[in-house]
Amino acid sequence: MSRSASLSERFGERAQVSESFGEITLDVTAGDWIEVLTALRDSGYAFFDWLTGVDDPPEGFLVVANVYDPLERHRLLVRTRVPRADPRLASAVGVYRGADWHERETCEMFGVIFEGHPNLVPLLLPDGFEGHPLRKDFILAARVAKQWPGAKEPGESGHGAPSRRKTLPPGVPADWGTPDA
Repeated sequence: MSRSASLSERFGERAQVSESFGEITLDVTAGDWIEVLTALRDSGYAFFDWLTGVDDPPEGFLVVANVYDPLERHRLLVRTRVPRADPRLASAVGVYRGADWHERETCEMFGVIFEGHPNLVPLLLPDGFEGHPLRKDFILAARVAKQWPGAKEPGESGHGAPSRRKTLPPGVPADWGTPDA
C-alpha cells in the first residue's frame, strides 16, 4: 500500500491527501490540526522540521508544517487554513517542542495567533514595529521621502562648479551643434 493510500485510510474524512512529484501533503481542518499532528508524531513522524505561514488571499492563511519520519526517511507536509478575519490556530508546541520558534515567527510575520503558545512574543522585528510584513496587503515603505543627494541630471551641479561638456549622441554629426545650443 502506498503512503498516500495509507494516510487516506488512516485519517479518512478528517484529511485530504495529495501527492505531487513524490511529495505528500496532508490537508486538515484547523479543528483537527493538533489531533493529526499528535497521531503523526506517535506513528513515527517524530522529527519536526519547520512551520510557516502562506498568505493566500482572499480566503486566509495556510499554516504549513514539515514533519519527518527518521526510520522510514520520509517527510510529510501538513497544512491547514485559518481565516483572514481571525487567524487563530491551536499551538503545536505541546506536540513538537521545536514548533515554539516557528510559531512565534509566523505570528510576527503573518499575524496568526497560536492559542496556548507559552511565549508568543515578537522575535525578529524591532520593538514598536507595526504590521505583519509577509502579508500581501502590507505596504512596504521604500524610504523616507527625501531626495537622494546624487539625484542630479548629467551636467547639473549643485555647488556652483562648471557643468560638464555636453556630448552629442552617437551618430549625430559634430557640426550639428551642442545639445544645449
